[in-house]
Amino acid sequence: MRVARAFRWSVLAASAALALGGCVQTTGPVAMVQPRPDLDAMAYGTPYSAPRPVVVADSGGAISALTNSFAAAPAPAPASVRDAYAAPRPAAAPVRNDASYHLDAGDKLRVVVYGQEGLTNSYAIDAGGAITMPLIGAVPARGRSTAGLAGDIAARLRNGYIREPSVAVEIEAYRPFFILGEVAAPGQYPYVPNMTVESAVAIAGGFSPRAKRDVVTVTHTEAGGAMRAIVPLGTPLAPGDTVFVGERWF
Repeated sequence: MRVARAFRWSVLAASAALALGGCVQTTGPVAMVQPRPDLDAMAYGTPYSAPRPVVVADSGGAISALTNSFAAAPAPAPASVRDAYAAPRPAAAPVRNDASYHLDAGDKLRVVVYGQEGLTNSYAIDAGGAITMPLIGAVPARGRSTAGLAGDIAARLRNGYIREPSVAVEIEAYRPFFILGEVAAPGQYPYVPNMTVESAVAIAGGFSPRAKRDVVTVTHTEAGGAMRAIVPLGTPLAPGDTVFVGERWF
């Protein structure tokens, strides 16, 4: 009986060992899940990781307020960006020569009396050097500036016609210039601002075949009298000037 019992225990132990060995052998492989590679890491290597901010303990007060103000304020733009998007400076007003220009016969003026449509109109300076307006009649204009003429008109209107007149005068068209001598079409022509002797000759059709082409004679008339000079072709002209192109000898 003892031998049979010992044999039975040995058989059970062997069966258990075989069962355990079978379980170990039939166990499947363990799957290892690999993380998906980042596209930036594949293209450029290890991706950049920003350093962690250093947290400074603060109990509030001035340091906290200063920190919050810097955090709320936007980062300043580069100098090139600031210059590109800076507010444009206002354009300079065009320079007018009316202030220094002396009026004379042949000039055409635009007189504006604000709030008075019957007085606002275009007026030409006549041969006597004056303009004629309603209510105040003839107003001398020769030798005066536009600002001086506007002040005289306002003073005359204030004398029994308008309590506080506001008057502006501007030049609508300059008096003509004259060109004589050896040009294709001598005569009188409208003056163009900033013109020179050379442009005046061009307006008159150019030089004639016998013209002296290097210098011309210009006569300029002011309130004090006339002035004559021999000048090169690049000399500026004024309204009312007379250009004379001489004849060459050979």
